[in-house]
Amino acid sequence: MEKLFAQLARLYLMPGPPHTGQDAHGRVPLVSDDGLSRAVVIDFPKLRGSEPDQHWQNLCTVANTLQERFGYPAPAVSIDGATGYRLWLSLAEPTPEGDVRRFVAMLRERHFPDLELAISEQVQLPPALNTTSGKWAAFIHPGMGASFAEEAGLEIEPPVHAQLAFLEGLESIDKATFLDALVSLKQNDAMAEAPPAAPPLAAELLLKDATLEDIVRHLHAMHIEPTFRHLLPGRD
Repeated sequence: MEKLFAQLARLYLMPGPPHTGQDAHGRVPLVSDDGLSRAVVIDFPKLRGSEPDQHWQNLCTVANTLQERFGYPAPAVSIDGATGYRLWLSLAEPTPEGDVRRFVAMLRERHFPDLELAISEQVQLPPALNTTSGKWAAFIHPGMGASFAEEAGLEIEPPVHAQLAFLEGLESIDKATFLDALVSLKQNDAMAEAPPAAPPLAAELLLKDATLEDIVRHLHAMHIEPTFRHLLPGRD
């Protein structure tokens, strides 16, 4: 069990004993008193009226996007002991919680507007017994995720060595990679909000064929205020 706690601390916890601040439900805070965090834990609950495995498909889509678009390492996946999944992202360095929330909010806005993408500030560290369902929350192999779509919990406590194996090979998101993703999302937002550029004069339109309105419109698009000087006959 000590080795498992060591892996959880390596990946997701702020410095200190693994169960510091544990509440009456066995939940551990992921945000320090000074507002820093090393974990981004996104919940994917089973939604009423959706397809049976839609929450699993949503998790897979988000996980693939994070890896393919931003170069993030593979995340951990867990079941919550009831009906939902969790995606666990590890940050190599303590990061302001505000940046974490901004990243998830912009990720949702730009790529997943139909998803809630709620993040957890405190969680039970798997393996843990869900006292509401009586089932066990646990880390799982992503290849087996779909098999838990109906019931995301285990009847018996999972072997510690198996839980350890799911975490040992995982890597954290380094600070530069996280900040690059954050900047990329901010730039995309800025581009989406910018007004469309005025169309330039057609390339095939000769200047002698352009009307005065065409020329003025083109100069305005380039932020140039045109001035015109007329030479009158008989004047130098």
